[in-house]
Amino acid sequence: MDCSTQYLPYEKTGYFSKIVQDYLQKHENLKTFYLHDTNINGVQSAMNVRDLHPVNRKVLVEELTEQYQGIAITNQVQQHIQDLLLPNSYTITTAHQPNIFSGPLYFIYKIIHTIRLASELGEQYPDKKFIPVYYMGSEDADLDELGFVNIGGEKLVWNTTQTGAVGRMKVDKAFISLIHSIAGQVGVLPFGNELTQLFSTCYTIGKTIQQATLELVNALFGSYGLVVLVPDNARLKSLFVPVIEKELTQQFSQQIVATTIGQLQENYKVQAAGRPINLFYLIDDKRERIEYNNGVYEVVALNIQFTKDAILQELQLHPERFSPNVILRGAFQETILPNIVFIGGGGELAYWLELKNVFEAAGVAYPILLLRNSFAILSPKITAKQAALALTDEELFLPTHQLIKEYVTSHSDKDLSLSIELDNLTQFYTKLKQKAGLIDVSLNEHIQALEANAIKKIKALETKIRRAEKRKFATAEHQIQVLKENLFPGNSLQERQDNFTLFYSHYGPSIIQCIYQSSKGLNPAFGLIKLHQ
Repeated sequence: MDCSTQYLPYEKTGYFSKIVQDYLQKHENLKTFYLHDTNINGVQSAMNVRDLHPVNRKVLVEELTEQYQGIAITNQVQQHIQDLLLPNSYTITTAHQPNIFSGPLYFIYKIIHTIRLASELGEQYPDKKFIPVYYMGSEDADLDELGFVNIGGEKLVWNTTQTGAVGRMKVDKAFISLIHSIAGQVGVLPFGNELTQLFSTCYTIGKTIQQATLELVNALFGSYGLVVLVPDNARLKSLFVPVIEKELTQQFSQQIVATTIGQLQENYKVQAAGRPINLFYLIDDKRERIEYNNGVYEVVALNIQFTKDAILQELQLHPERFSPNVILRGAFQETILPNIVFIGGGGELAYWLELKNVFEAAGVAYPILLLRNSFAILSPKITAKQAALALTDEELFLPTHQLIKEYVTSHSDKDLSLSIELDNLTQFYTKLKQKAGLIDVSLNEHIQALEANAIKKIKALETKIRRAEKRKFATAEHQIQVLKENLFPGNSLQERQDNFTLFYSHYGPSIIQCIYQSSKGLNPAFGLIKLHQ
C-alpha cells in the first residue's frame, strides 16, 4: 500500500483550543507555565534538568522485567529495558488509559509519535539512548469512557458489572462477545482474521485489562522497541511515597493549582481543577477519593477512616492503595521514569500547563510538553472522491453546508447572486423616499415597509435559484457528505471517534508503517494521510 501525506497547521482545522494554539505559537501569555521549548535546545535543557533529578533505575528495570514475564518480547524491547539502567538514557513518554481494543485512533498516533521522536533524537545524540514508553493509565475508573469502541460507525459497548480501576477489571464473557462482533464485521477483509486472532490471544477470560492491553500494544509496536509500563505497582508507587505523604499531610497541590488556574483564567478556559487531597484510595474493585475532615482522613464511599498516623502507616505498608488523580498523575510518571518529553493531546497539554509549580513543589523534573501529531486517514475511495471533486485540503475542514454551497457556487456557470439587483432595489427606494419626502415625510415609513418586503422576496428568490442549481449537483453533494462523514464522523475528528480496527483489517501492518512515516518529531502537524491502491 502506498500513501502520501499533506500537512495543515493545527489552527487551520478549527478543532484545537486557543490555549493549544497559543502554546504552539509560543505566545507570551503562556511562557511562565512551561519550562522547556519544543526544539533541540529544549531537549538539551530537559536533559540537564533530568540529570539533576535521578530516578531509581534498578527498581524500574526490575519491575518492567517482571511485567513482561511470559510475553514474547522483541530484541528491541529487551535492549531498551536494559538501556534504562544507563545514566545516559532518557525516556520519551506518552500516556493513555487502557481503552478496550485501544479505543480511538489517536491512541495509536500518540504511541507512534513517541516512537518516531525517540528515533530522531537518537540520531541527533548518538552518545545517548532514547527509549519510547507508553505509560498506561490503568487506574482510571471511568468505564463509560474506556469500555466502548467505534468500528465502522457501530458503537460496541462492554456491558460488565465490574467496578473500580478499569485496568484491574477482568475479561469476561461479555467482552469475548465483543470480539465475536468485531470478527463478524472484519472477517472478510484481508487482515481481519489476523487482527481478531490477535484480540482473542490478548483478551482471554480472566486476564486483567491492563495485562491484555500491554500484550496488545506490545504485539503491535514491539518491533519498534516500544516499552509499555503499567504503573499500578507497589514497588513503583513506593518511589512516590514522599510526594503522597506531602499531599496527605500538607495538601500542597490544591493551592498551587488554584493560583495557576487564576492566572490562566485571565486568558483561557481551564482544563482541570484540584481537590484538597488529589489522591484516590484503591482497593480491590474500588477507587474512591480520600478526604480530610476534622482531623480524620476518610474514604467516604467505603466508610473507611484513618488517623494521620494510621494513614501514613497504611502508605508505608501498602503504597499500591494510593492512586494519584489528574493533578498528581504526571508527577508520579516523572518520578519513576527518566523522562524528558511528554507527548499528549490538546486536553492533556492544557492541564499539564497548570502543573509546573506542582512539580517544583514535589521536587520532580518537569518535561518538554509536546502536542501529539493528529491525522485523518483517507481510504483510496475517499482520496479519489477528493480528487474528483477538486477539493483542497483546507476546504475539507469547512462545515458541510458551507462546503456544498461554495462548491455549487464555484462550479456553476451561472451567476446565482442577486446582489446587483438588491443594490439597484436599494437605490430605487432611496430615490423614492427622497421624492416622497418632498411631498409628505410621513410617507417614508410606508416606503420603508415596501422596501423591506421587496428585499425579503428578492432574497427568497435567490435562495430558490440556488436550490434549483444545487439540485443539478446532487451527486457531488452526496459525495461531499460521504467524504465529510468519513473524515469527521458526528462532526468530530476521525481520530477521536474511529478505532484502528477497520484500517488494520484492510491494510495490515503497512498502515502502522504509513503513520510512522507520516509522523513528525519536534514539529507536529495535522496530517492528511491519503492511501493509494
